[in-house]
Amino acid sequence: MTCELHAIRILKPFGISVGMLTAVLCFAIQTLGAAEQRADLLATELRDLDANVLAEEQAGRLWTPAELRSMISADIRARRQRVNEADVTSWRTIANRTQWEQQRDAKIAALKRSLGTFPDPPDDLHVRVTRSLTGDGFAVDCLVFESRPGLWVTANLYRPSQTTEAQSTKSQSTTSHPGILICHSHHNPKTQGELQDMGMMWARAGCYVLIMDQLGHGERRQHPFRSQADYGGAFRVSRQDYYFRYNVGMQLHLIGDSLIGWMAWDLMRGVDLLLEQPGVDPERMILTGAVAGGGDPAAVTAAIDDRIKAVVPFNFGGPQPENIFPLPADAEFSFNFVGGGSWESTRNLRLSARDGFLPWTIVAAVAPRRLIYAHEFAWDRDHDPVWKRLETIFAMYDQPNHLSSLQGYGGVKLSSNEASHCNNIGGHHRAQIHPALERWFNIVVSDPEFRDRREADALHCVDVVAAAATITMPHAYTLAGEIADHRLQSFRDRLDANPLGRLALLREAWSDVLGGIDVGQTKTVTTTTTTTRQGTVQVVRFVLNPQRDILVPGVLLLPPAAASQRVPTVVAFAQSGKQRFLRDRAPGIARLLKAGIAVCLPDLRGTGETRPSDDRGRQSNATGLSSSELMLGGTLVGARLNDLLVVFRWLRARPDVDGTSLAVWGDSFAEINPPSRRVEVPWGIDDEPGNCEPMGALLALLAGMFDGEVKAIAACGGLVSVRSVLDSPFVFVPHDVVVPGLLTVGDLPDVAAALAPRPLRVSGLVDGTNRRPASLLAWQTALTAHARANGDLVVQVDADPPIVTAEWLVRSLTTPE
Repeated sequence: MTCELHAIRILKPFGISVGMLTAVLCFAIQTLGAAEQRADLLATELRDLDANVLAEEQAGRLWTPAELRSMISADIRARRQRVNEADVTSWRTIANRTQWEQQRDAKIAALKRSLGTFPDPPDDLHVRVTRSLTGDGFAVDCLVFESRPGLWVTANLYRPSQTTEAQSTKSQSTTSHPGILICHSHHNPKTQGELQDMGMMWARAGCYVLIMDQLGHGERRQHPFRSQADYGGAFRVSRQDYYFRYNVGMQLHLIGDSLIGWMAWDLMRGVDLLLEQPGVDPERMILTGAVAGGGDPAAVTAAIDDRIKAVVPFNFGGPQPENIFPLPADAEFSFNFVGGGSWESTRNLRLSARDGFLPWTIVAAVAPRRLIYAHEFAWDRDHDPVWKRLETIFAMYDQPNHLSSLQGYGGVKLSSNEASHCNNIGGHHRAQIHPALERWFNIVVSDPEFRDRREADALHCVDVVAAAATITMPHAYTLAGEIADHRLQSFRDRLDANPLGRLALLREAWSDVLGGIDVGQTKTVTTTTTTTRQGTVQVVRFVLNPQRDILVPGVLLLPPAAASQRVPTVVAFAQSGKQRFLRDRAPGIARLLKAGIAVCLPDLRGTGETRPSDDRGRQSNATGLSSSELMLGGTLVGARLNDLLVVFRWLRARPDVDGTSLAVWGDSFAEINPPSRRVEVPWGIDDEPGNCEPMGALLALLAGMFDGEVKAIAACGGLVSVRSVLDSPFVFVPHDVVVPGLLTVGDLPDVAAALAPRPLRVSGLVDGTNRRPASLLAWQTALTAHARANGDLVVQVDADPPIVTAEWLVRSLTTPE
């Protein structure tokens, strides 16, 4: 049986009869109409009020709009630079192998924690060969295996044929074969030509070569757009596997895992599969990671799995294709070892800057095993500080010959005629791999130019393969949802076991995933204010400086009553900022002021005046900043919540604000995707569906949880649940509201339940595709909690008019408890 709920209400009773209640409601409606009329003029004035604060001298300097837009960037650069400096200092303290291994082990342990929670390795991979094909000196098995419960991996296993005259007798052995695992790039899946070339070439040389589709690619795609015919409009078919990494990465973050963690797990299970092949030598296990996103998971896998005896991670650990050569002479001190954030989560690893497992450390951790330090294009060997460190580390083990390098030519911005572009690993690069593999593992390639490429369909394992008709390829979001449900239930069991400490447990758990919440009262905050008037309303423009390089501008609107008494205050905020709040919520703000309630409108970092740009999409600057914040150990949700708590402290210190009577109003001005709007679309089209903006509602709930003196909470335009982001492969939620691990410490209804019996109004809800949800069943826990506590809870799908929210806040702040 299914049930659809669109509004649930628990209203605190006042001990009055039905007749009296009817009379009160009629009077309230009349009063509401009169109040709206009286507030019309003030609302008009508020819409026209210039809420900009920083277009004048503050803290002894003039802040330009460009500086405000780059405020978070400057803060991240400064913090990143401190990490780089600390890394240089730490490296210079290492004098011997023991000291290196102590640092390495601590950092790789931190890397493992950041990847997420791995399941137990399977006893049986459930390998199924769905078809095979043969060639000159090689055979290919098209197979699937189960890397974790319910997750099938499609792969091509290239192996030596039983009889061949093409193999080199020097590398051929009837009892021992090298195993080679190739991690493809984000450009193409396992069937791409260069991958076929390598599989056939090394199989003819006596190796078993496994090339599998990485999660989200090829037959493991996480979208339905295989060809132009799958969508009625123009889009880049070949890039969808790559683009949809964005969705999967955010979804796995929510359950406390990561896309690169799942990729590394699949690669380790690929090692298991190779070791099951007849005669494969565990001492000759090699992992190559292709250009453009293959080197990242390859390096990480080799760092955490010492069964891999050699690794070739392209474009990871040191200078990138985008670097300008030659590097500066002081590169040891000026080089950005940390890297920077972007939407592509496999390159900028969460917590890497905070916990010190920088890319170079991950690559170096393979020592004293074998490493080919690989660069797709030209490379400045003489000035590369990572190369110097690698040489030092391998020398500590007396194994300098276990370190090799390779490089291409030209640069990423040059044409294919001028630079060594490739889809995975090109012939120019393979020619430099062969000498090392021959020296280390006795792999001799007699015909490096051998080519017998097949059509992609011929190498499919499941798609249009009759023998695989019973195999269902699950979406990652489905498995992530199942894991989320299990982890949520485990945490809820902890909450139920400690009913008196429920709120404290939630605060501690959420503080951890948010990156630390400062609830203390001792922090010194620099404040600048100016005061003007708008009719009868006093306008206080303020700037708070909660930390270095961060400013929080805002406007405090004080009613006439504030001149003689401390007044209740509503703190209102949204991603679009205070000026938009004034424009679109003016009638509600006017109603609050007419009721003698002050309104404080802060621009929390990265919102309003300080927003980096208006673009909030996949490739936006906002996404890059959010990802960089994850690398540094924080979240922008946590940072903005800390800003909000600083605003609370500032307000409570004022003589005209009643600090015991604060309420919050978090809102959104994003347009929802209506039912008629198709959200099942490719990335990169001209008219992508819009993102929701649930930050305001989320912060309102969190403010109530972390500040027990907040008297009432209005959360408008938020997510019906964070769990809803895992209900579809299509996600239209900004990156900076995705908190890694959030679904291991409860969901929004759990927070709401812990707020009982304080007044709480939740409206205008959306799901992870920015559409109205079909049901409010997720809120039954909160409904029950508020009912038991005799609380005041309103939860509804539809958005309230501003005046309705304002009237509810007036009642909540002025009704005696």
